[in-house]
This record gives sequence, C-alpha cells and structure tokens, in this order.
Amino acid sequence: MEKEIIIALKKVNLYGFLAVPENAKGIVLFSHGSGSSRYSVRNNQVADFLRKNGLATLLFDLLTIEEDKIYENRFDISLLTKRLIAVTRWLKNRDDTKDLLPGYFGSSTGAASALRAAAKMGEEIRAVVSRGGRPDLAEEDLSAVTAPTLLIVGGEDLAVITLNEIALKELTCEKELKIIPGATHLFEEPGKLEEVSQLALDWFQRNLR
Repeated sequence: MEKEIIIALKKVNLYGFLAVPENAKGIVLFSHGSGSSRYSVRNNQVADFLRKNGLATLLFDLLTIEEDKIYENRFDISLLTKRLIAVTRWLKNRDDTKDLLPGYFGSSTGAASALRAAAKMGEEIRAVVSRGGRPDLAEEDLSAVTAPTLLIVGGEDLAVITLNEIALKELTCEKELKIIPGATHLFEEPGKLEEVSQLALDWFQRNLR
C-alpha cells in the first residue's frame, strides 16, 4: 500500500512515503519535528494506524539532506511552513490524491509549521492534530487557524502542557486539548502512542469528510 515517492517542487525534490487506501476520503500529511524524517518510528506507527482505518497518509522530509545538515534550518518555521504548503498543493495535482481532504499531523516543532500552514491555507485544511507540539512557535498565526485543532500532550510533559494551554486560548477555531496521563514528551511509555493514534483517528474521521 505504501510507496516511496519523489515530490518535485520548483526548486527542490523531497522524498516521502505515500499510501492511499481504497475508498479513502481524506489524507493526513505529517509534519515531523526537528531532526526527524519520514523514517520517524513514532509518526510511522501513527500513520499505520490511520491507514488501517481508511485514511491516506504522506510522511515526507521537509528538508533535503543538504539542508538538514544546517542545524538552523530545522527550526526555520517559515521555511518548513512553505514546504508543507507546497507539498499540500502538489498533492492536488496528483490523480490519486487530488480529491482527498487534507489534514495535518504535527509533532514537536513540526506542529508549529502545521498550524502556520493551516492558518495560511484557511478552509482548504480540514483538521490539525498536534502531538507534543510547540504551538507557541506559531503564536502570531494561531488566531487565523480555521481548521478544527486537537492538541495532545503527555501528562508528564509539564512545560509543553503550559505552552499548549496558552495556545488553546489563542485559537479561535474548534479546538480541544487532550492530556494523556503518565506520558512524557515522546510518548514512549507502553500504550501511550496507541492512545495518541486513537485520538488522532477520531479527530480526522470526524473532520476529513
């Protein structure tokens, strides 16, 4: 079901894993955190769960290999946002994805680019889910997000809980904050990433239709 693809943009080629289950209505684009990639074990686990429940997924590298060697690029939210928007529009030109309703799943700093891209694309983006995200890095754009947004944070990730609580107040769209008891920032504890996956699935199924 999943295939490796080359995403040919105007100035760069990016690499990704695309999967489109039969009869899928929506597609979730993953915006990973700094230093991560399409090979992210945690994002792939979430993506696999979404696919098994009928959603298409795209995991891709927001930076080229050369760009990723420059540490500052990993935190260049403006650049990452532009890439995410460009890839979202690229999907609209593919026969197998052009009719799918897009949503974003952002983790860590990737949540900031997901929220900023959603703010700029307006109603084109139907849902956003943030896992252990840093929505504060998109603070100036939060009030412009129209997509229903779910913020998921580990109960032991105290600093990030505070940042997400502040962001929740700034968001004016349909919104919710879910805190998973006993989970730390990476949700490495047994069963915690499964909880994230189920919450994300419920949110996307409700909104990507």
